[in-house]
Amino acid sequence: MGDERQHYYGKHGTPQKYDPTFKGPIYNRGCTDVICCVALLLAIIGYVAVGVIAWTHGDPRKVIYPTDSRGEFCGQKGTKNADKPYLFYFNIVKCASPLVLLEFQCPTPQICVEKCPDRYLTYLNARASTDFGYYKQFCVPGFQNNKGVAEVLRDGDCPAVLIPSKPLARRCFPAIHAHKGVLMVGNETTYEDGHGHRKNITDLVEGAKKANGVLEARQLAMRIFEDYTVSWYWIVIGLVIAMVMSLLFIVLLRFLAGIMVWVMIVMVILVLGYGIFHCYMEYTRLRGEAGSDISLVDLGFQTDFRVYLHLRQTWMAFMIILSILEVIIILLLIFLRKRILIAIALIKEASRAVGYVMCSLLYPLVTFFLLCLCIAYWASTAVFLSTSNEAVYKIFNDTACPVAGKTCNPETFPSSNESHLCPGAHCQFAFYGGESGYHRALLGLQIFNAFMFFWLANFVLALGQVTLAGAFASYYWALHKPDDLPAFPLFSAFSRALRYHTGSLAFGALILAIVQIIRVMLEYLDQRLKAAQNKFAKFLMTCLKCCFWCLEKFIKFLNRNAYIMIAIYGTNFCTSARNAFFLLMRNIIRVAVLDKVTDFLFLLGKLLVVGSVGILAFFFFTHRIRIVQDTAPPLHYYWVPILTVIVGSYLIAHGFFSVYGMCVDTLFLCFLEDLERNDGSAERPYFMSSNLKKLLNKTNKKLADS
Repeated sequence: MGDERQHYYGKHGTPQKYDPTFKGPIYNRGCTDVICCVALLLAIIGYVAVGVIAWTHGDPRKVIYPTDSRGEFCGQKGTKNADKPYLFYFNIVKCASPLVLLEFQCPTPQICVEKCPDRYLTYLNARASTDFGYYKQFCVPGFQNNKGVAEVLRDGDCPAVLIPSKPLARRCFPAIHAHKGVLMVGNETTYEDGHGHRKNITDLVEGAKKANGVLEARQLAMRIFEDYTVSWYWIVIGLVIAMVMSLLFIVLLRFLAGIMVWVMIVMVILVLGYGIFHCYMEYTRLRGEAGSDISLVDLGFQTDFRVYLHLRQTWMAFMIILSILEVIIILLLIFLRKRILIAIALIKEASRAVGYVMCSLLYPLVTFFLLCLCIAYWASTAVFLSTSNEAVYKIFNDTACPVAGKTCNPETFPSSNESHLCPGAHCQFAFYGGESGYHRALLGLQIFNAFMFFWLANFVLALGQVTLAGAFASYYWALHKPDDLPAFPLFSAFSRALRYHTGSLAFGALILAIVQIIRVMLEYLDQRLKAAQNKFAKFLMTCLKCCFWCLEKFIKFLNRNAYIMIAIYGTNFCTSARNAFFLLMRNIIRVAVLDKVTDFLFLLGKLLVVGSVGILAFFFFTHRIRIVQDTAPPLHYYWVPILTVIVGSYLIAHGFFSVYGMCVDTLFLCFLEDLERNDGSAERPYFMSSNLKKLLNKTNKKLADS
């Protein structure tokens, strides 16, 4: 027996030995993984340098403001188009061309205008009337009426027709509406194309839709914004209710954890029992019916799965499967009953620990704030990098042209050879790009930007985990709770983590960031290979994605427990990860039971909080209930505040339960260490709670004698 125990510990590390000086998280510790700390600082300096370069070359106006055919911004202060905020398309029907998908630009002249056209007018009619002054503002800047009609339309100096339009996302789109089932623009169902031909307005509809998508997007956004302005007060109240409910659930777990777990187990057994009974009744009911004795093999595969329900063999298979599951659960319940009780006791103890370290419930706000900084820096840098290109002009033409798609200079294009080869071509802005070394390095800079975001975000999460683990470990290793608890356990753990273990946190975050950036690159490659018909490449890509997903989950699990060991002992990352892994492997069954029990309770808590607050919000915002004398404000879309409350409630519940989960994991590792370090003697007393000692039949001799 002793040889077996020695062989077991030889495979899964050496148990912790008794240390008379150990009284919880070690205070006299040194810096760990200094090289990784230096690497993180250098990477941050490089990240700042990339941000400065991006901010120097980038121009976010390219995303916010539309640009005309010359690449000049519309409505931007300090430019010649400052008083012209809207972009006008000469012929929006051409925006339905497949060229838009390739070049991301409509092959028609575009100019900045002060306001969108409000009337239907053709160039021929305007030229012969007093409306030409109005029409001229929609021609290219500097247009002089010294050409013939054909020349003006050929050179793209003026649009062939003006259509009543409305601005959407700073762009002019036809004001399309339905009247008695007929699509109309203003009061017109047809339009003239400038060559004397009348065309159906449906062409304009399709062009407008393909150019912008849904025309009512701006109106929808404005209504949603109005709903937020009148309902934000009640949304905040709903989120406060979610916070209070989450806190109450954590407190009540001290008293109701055991009841909820056992009720759930009994319900699962009863449901499976009913399933077995139902399968047996269906099996007996089909006895003697024509065709019910056909085997599944003879029937073969059927697209209508309901056919299988008419076979006795199907219900026999269901009954056997459910019976096997029932037997497995009952056997697990018999043999793991004690471990389930230990898991419940640890959950109750975690509720007490959170009660003594109440400020820990506010720490997720710190993590949230730091993550917001990381996201904001990453997003702004990505935008500046993506907009740090130069304006590229290309030749666009409606008909076949040998120079179409080539780059050009809008200043010299009218007198160039290309304009003579293609008389109807236009040199207009296509996109932002460049051929310099900086522009060729933009993809690499974007990848570095994403990698640094993952690294810093994982570092922030790791800092929170080490801080919470240090605070809750101080609670567990206090022999007389709460008298021996430090004055400010959370602040002490936070300062120790930053002072001594920045390198270790950076090391763990770096490993996870590498795996995550590989997963992002695999997703990018997968999107690029979707059009390929190589089945082996698709299979290989699927396997790689699955493997790296599993690897990321394992590293997160290992990092979490490594951070707990770092918070307690102050060792480096590799040593802490190894010790935590071997400690868990020596207690693998307890780990599995505790993990499933806590997962169930957290799922139940989230469903309770989110479901209760969501139902309350639904009844309130749909005017089905009143709170005192107040009623819900009138809304365009009642689902706007309801969804906001539901999502916010889930985030709040997740924040509370993440603290609680870290507490359970920390106390569990401390509990396993306590069992290996101590034996209950006067010199080596157990630090676990009285409930845990009672479950394990453990006692502290000094306390027993007294």
